[in-house]
Parts: sequence; C-alpha cells; structure tokens
Amino acid sequence: MFIKTIDFSKYSSIKIGQPTEVLMIEKGDMLPSDRYLIGGANNLLISPNPPPLMMLSKDFASIAKKEEMLIIGAAMPTGRIVSYTRKNNIGGFEFCAKLPGTLGGMLAMNAGVKNYEIFNILHSIEINGKWVDKEKIEYGYRYAQLNGIATAAKFNIERGFDQNLLDELLAMRNNQPHEPSAGSAFKNPPNDYAGRLIEAVGLKGVKKGAMQWSSLHANFLVNLGGGTYEDAHYLLAIAKEKVKAQYGITLREEIKLL
Repeated sequence: MFIKTIDFSKYSSIKIGQPTEVLMIEKGDMLPSDRYLIGGANNLLISPNPPPLMMLSKDFASIAKKEEMLIIGAAMPTGRIVSYTRKNNIGGFEFCAKLPGTLGGMLAMNAGVKNYEIFNILHSIEINGKWVDKEKIEYGYRYAQLNGIATAAKFNIERGFDQNLLDELLAMRNNQPHEPSAGSAFKNPPNDYAGRLIEAVGLKGVKKGAMQWSSLHANFLVNLGGGTYEDAHYLLAIAKEKVKAQYGITLREEIKLL
C-alpha cells in the first residue's frame, strides 16, 4: 500500500474538495478497518475535513472470463466493462454506460438506471477476501449491505450484447445536466420522483454561491464553477426541509457526504 494525494476539486465528478491523502490498497495488502473506501468519486461530496480515506489501486482493475463466469475487479471503470462486454458479445451490462465510476461503487449502492440494477445480474461478491453469494447479501433500491470491502464480483455470462439498448441509454444523457455534478442527489421516494418534489417546492434552478439545483433536471446539484461544500450542503438541506414541510416526505441522499 502507498499514500497518494488526490485533489478532489479535480478528481471528483462534482469538482469539490481539496488535496487529500488517500491510502492506495494493492493486491495482498491487509484491508484497514479505520478508513472509508472510495472509488471513482462520482457520487461523493468531500467536506473540508473528510474521514481517513482509502482506494483500491489499479491492481483491482481486472476483467476476465472463467468458464461461464465473468470476474471483474472492483476498481474496473464502468466504461471499460461496457467495452469488454461489447467486444465479447456479452449482454446485461449495457446500462453501465449510463453510470460513471467503478464496479465497486456500483456494488456498494446497487447502482442502476430504470429497471436495470447491478444486483440483477450479479452472482457473488468477494468481500474481505471471501466470496459471498448474492442471496446472502441484504440489498434493495440503491442500497446494499456488504459488511466489508468488495474487491471483485462474479457474473453469469449471457450471450448477446444489445447495441440498441446501449444507444437508448446513452441518449438519456441528453436530458441530464452537462455541468459537474455527483449524479442524482436524492433517491426517488416510493411512487414518486425526487426531481419532481424539488421542482414542486420551487427549488429548480435555485443557486447558492456557485452551486445550483439544475434548471434542466431538478435532482441534479451542479457546480457552475468554484462551488463549495458549504453551499452544496446548504442546498441539500433546504431541499430536504422544504419537501418534508410541504409533502411529509423525507428525501434520502443518493450522494455520499464525507
């Protein structure tokens, strides 16, 4: 393992943070229990005083077929997963193109889009060095209780990459903001949409400093340039407050605040 300084104002998708020392984990290392594991920082909002952080190194960015299983390392970027499965005519991973980041991040939150979720195609996860079947893991909508650090996952191979589905999912990006963001700020509550609720309470397009509830999609908190953690946190808090007061609904963050 080794220490790497990462500038989260450049590395994170929302472009907020500061240079921070991150412990990089290599193959064979003992996994620390006193650090928070991060991945591609695509759904992270880093505070000025984050907890001790660690990240899986490129040692865990692997993908390989073994018999009728696809074994993917947790540090593998989603874009490379899609490229590999398209090249090898493997179906089921097309939706990953819509979700930036790494496999580990997807596993940790059962990431997905529309009706597609990573746990739908999952066989098992290597957690703290031991393989655990999907059925033994508690998971649900944007939620997975891994009880440890995921370093790899296995998937049953299904033949037939669907290029039409990939094109359809990529086209959805045209309806999302292009400014730096951390993706959806809140999970959709049952039978409703967080974006609809944020817009309904009058926050769509509202700014605090350089942070804004996007005027294109209200559930995207975007950085217009030089945004701060404090301003982002304020907008998250005011959205929760207003939606709770007007609708009695508690919005729950999909973005991770550290």
